[in-house]
Amino acid sequence: MSEKKIITIDGPAGAGKSTIAKIAAAHLGLTYIDTGAMYRAVTYKVLKNGGDFEDTKKIIRLAEKSVILLDNGKIFLDGEDVTDKIRTRQVTNKTSIIAALGEVRKVLRDTQRDFSKTQGVVMEGRDIGTVVFPGAKYKFYLDASITERARRRYEELRAKGQKVQMEDIITDINKRDNLDFNRGLCPLKIPKGAVVIDSTNKSIEEVADIIVTHAGK
Repeated sequence: MSEKKIITIDGPAGAGKSTIAKIAAAHLGLTYIDTGAMYRAVTYKVLKNGGDFEDTKKIIRLAEKSVILLDNGKIFLDGEDVTDKIRTRQVTNKTSIIAALGEVRKVLRDTQRDFSKTQGVVMEGRDIGTVVFPGAKYKFYLDASITERARRRYEELRAKGQKVQMEDIITDINKRDNLDFNRGLCPLKIPKGAVVIDSTNKSIEEVADIIVTHAGK
């Protein structure tokens, strides 16, 4: 059996990982996997079940019993389409709490690795090239200025009809960065050997083309 191609894309919130990973996956004929959506799905489930983010044991049980499916850009949690429901500010502000729990990360990491056993993938997140697939041949790290990242998130939420303020988005991203870069378990960092791309002044197509060119070799 030929080895399945694995492309990892890591980076902070608003760096353009999801959009660019989707485009790259389509160009390369691979499956796009949004691991951040998996953590969001568990966060959403916790909120639906009382919203107690201090009850670690309950959170782990909920994660273990969760059935998360990713299908053509849609996210299904226990059979429910939660694609839009996991993108609210409420979910966003609690996701880092879930992502900091080692047992939850292990549950989702096993699922993420399972995805690659039957198909080539473009997988994006915050520890894909460092923890999930540290031996991947094609690793990328996307970044952008906080102003640009906030602008992108602002436009994304406004397009979905959510009323948000730019100042609040910047505050949220700063908080998320602090949690992601400084958490004790699997902090966000540039994977060894990764191609680093600053997308601040690049179009989505330009960044996707860089990835496709490298990974298509």
